[in-house]
Amino acid sequence: MRRRASFWLAWAAVALVAWAPESGLAQSTRQEVTSLRFQGNRQFSGETLSRAILTRETQCRSILFQIIPFCLVGAEFSLDPSYLNERILRWDYARIYFFYWERGFREVAVDTVLTRPNDQEVEITFQIQEGEPIRFTEIGFSGVELLPDSSVLEDLPIRVGDPASYPALLSVRDTVEARLRNQGFFNPYVLTDSANISPGGYEAQVFYRLDPGPPSEFGELTVEFNESDGVAPTVEEEVVLRMLPYRTGDPYREDLRLEGRRALYNLDIFSQVQDSVTSAPYDPVVDLTIQVAEGDSHRVRTGAGFSTAECLDFQAVWSSRNFMGGARRLQINGRVANVFARDLQGPLCGGKDVGEEYLKPIGSLSVEFNQPYFYSPRNALSAGIYAERQSFPDVFLTTAFGMTLGVRRTLAPSTFLSLSYRPRVSELGLTDVLFCSAYLICDTEEIALLEEMNSLSPLGVSFSRDRRNQILNPSRGYLVAADLEHAEGWTGSEFRYTRLFSEVSAYTQPRRGLVIGAHLRGGLVTSRGFSRFGEDAVTSDIIHPEKRLYAGGANSVRGYAQNRLGPQVLYLEDPRLLVDPRETPTGVLPPLCTPAEMADLSCDAGELRDNDFLPRPKGGTRLLEGSVEVRFPLAGPYWEGATFLDFGQVWDEETRPDFRGFEFTPGFGVRYFSPIGPIRLDLGYRFAGGEALPVVTQEINPNPSPTEDLFSDNLVQLATPVRWGDELGRWSLKRFQFHLSIGQAF
Repeated sequence: MRRRASFWLAWAAVALVAWAPESGLAQSTRQEVTSLRFQGNRQFSGETLSRAILTRETQCRSILFQIIPFCLVGAEFSLDPSYLNERILRWDYARIYFFYWERGFREVAVDTVLTRPNDQEVEITFQIQEGEPIRFTEIGFSGVELLPDSSVLEDLPIRVGDPASYPALLSVRDTVEARLRNQGFFNPYVLTDSANISPGGYEAQVFYRLDPGPPSEFGELTVEFNESDGVAPTVEEEVVLRMLPYRTGDPYREDLRLEGRRALYNLDIFSQVQDSVTSAPYDPVVDLTIQVAEGDSHRVRTGAGFSTAECLDFQAVWSSRNFMGGARRLQINGRVANVFARDLQGPLCGGKDVGEEYLKPIGSLSVEFNQPYFYSPRNALSAGIYAERQSFPDVFLTTAFGMTLGVRRTLAPSTFLSLSYRPRVSELGLTDVLFCSAYLICDTEEIALLEEMNSLSPLGVSFSRDRRNQILNPSRGYLVAADLEHAEGWTGSEFRYTRLFSEVSAYTQPRRGLVIGAHLRGGLVTSRGFSRFGEDAVTSDIIHPEKRLYAGGANSVRGYAQNRLGPQVLYLEDPRLLVDPRETPTGVLPPLCTPAEMADLSCDAGELRDNDFLPRPKGGTRLLEGSVEVRFPLAGPYWEGATFLDFGQVWDEETRPDFRGFEFTPGFGVRYFSPIGPIRLDLGYRFAGGEALPVVTQEINPNPSPTEDLFSDNLVQLATPVRWGDELGRWSLKRFQFHLSIGQAF
């Protein structure tokens, strides 16, 4: 009572100041607020205080106008002006005073200083003397013996020694009541029994009285359909009820109600989902009415995008959201990418050194079926068929036809365990360099056997727990995911392997607009070979190129282009550079190698230039990579900047993992928050210098006939590696890598 009276007396005193007549400083012309600052504030940031008042300063409309820079020169169209209103400013004085006062700073003093450089501009400074706050010296609870356990009183918003903040007191009440509702008590109450402040001192004591009430249970469950335009619902009532994670008679839990609403929303057929309590107040049996409104049964969506990896991308989706009743979903997806890649090829599209075949259009067509209830509301059954043509630039091409069959179990909110079977047949292309360098399979007939239609049919187990607050732009929470695949002859697979892939991401937001994120990803793949080569084949450890591990790209180590980090091989497309005489400004030099040296593979191609080779990634069997990123506001609500440090490495079968071999690539970027998600531009820098790489080229014919070419179609790997990459120098613009994509990097 004493606190409430002092609160209103203080409020009345400050209100008299706020409502005082306008001072003689009022101007006949509008004055633009060019600066708004806070001085002396240590407990609360200027950003926090600025959200508590209405006065603001003139701001730049867009980061583009800062870069060009129109805002710097004062171009009117680039600025969002704000003008002084002295009445509002006086109330802002009161708002800041009571912001501090309610948070325990009873000695706070606020002064407002206005500086006018000229008749049209004003600079505002709030000078704050916070003073010593009143702090909690004791926090007590009565009725603890009625609680199911003491965990509801752990990690509360206030602790002994914190400032005596009234909002924090209310937060304690709300927190404890919410925890009790999640432990089976629908009608708990938490009252502030007493809150005392020592007269003339800086100490406060607060005591709460707890009563969880009687244990509660779910009672009668009723479904109401909100019919629009008199159209009868197409979803049956039992479909709604069976998706709920609780039944009549189950112990009451508030989080189960939230999980039930989320499960109904995830059916994708309902546009609105609500539940309301219909039982009498304080009744331990909680009757609920679930109100749902159906959306359109059929939906068509289209979209387009652009990225440095796949250039122009077009997508279309048709879905039936109540297929054959039961809220089953049938969906047809179509996608085409690499559109106009040949015309747009360059740093922004495909990369300037990518082969011609990799610039052809790629895409996929799939039909997917989903059964949301499979013996339990926590289980979902899915099946689908698809056809696709995909490109892994400068690695391989694949054309595949397959199906998927899976069951997903919801273990907890946002936590899933899935079992899957994904049989497919695929045809590979442009893999000759990869197979020759990774497995020494250089014969065209053997490569043709690997490239023709072969089966790849893994069984999979995956786990994910996604506690991020958003998917496309997370700022808090974490993600943990792991995926295990195994393929054998008995699964119907000709490529036999085991592959484990896992990742962890975490995010924190120290203050509004500032996000710190960290990401770690690792993988391991082992092989039992390709069955069509036989059990005793020398190449029994061969792995399907799609299942090898790659790093580098917009969502990986951003100092590298797509798949460019890790083991590589140099492909010499024109082997005549080794055996033909060389023309130089000073004369004609003899060939680098003789035909005999080409035949026994002892030829050394080290004197060729870097541009004479085409570097080709070959992937690896072990991967570890990570990122640390700081995101911060740039201008207004739509622009964000970022700085990052990525690291990682890929190791192949012949290399032992060594963390000293990690590549570190720092960089910075800009994000624009569009209606389809953050459009992201990143620029990374790689420090890695030259390295010794194997060389693959065409095999020489030792005794060609007059009608035969000097070189055959078979490939060979030269015995002597070549030093490649030293031409860049230690610092070079060519070491920068640009990425354009949609969505955050992780």
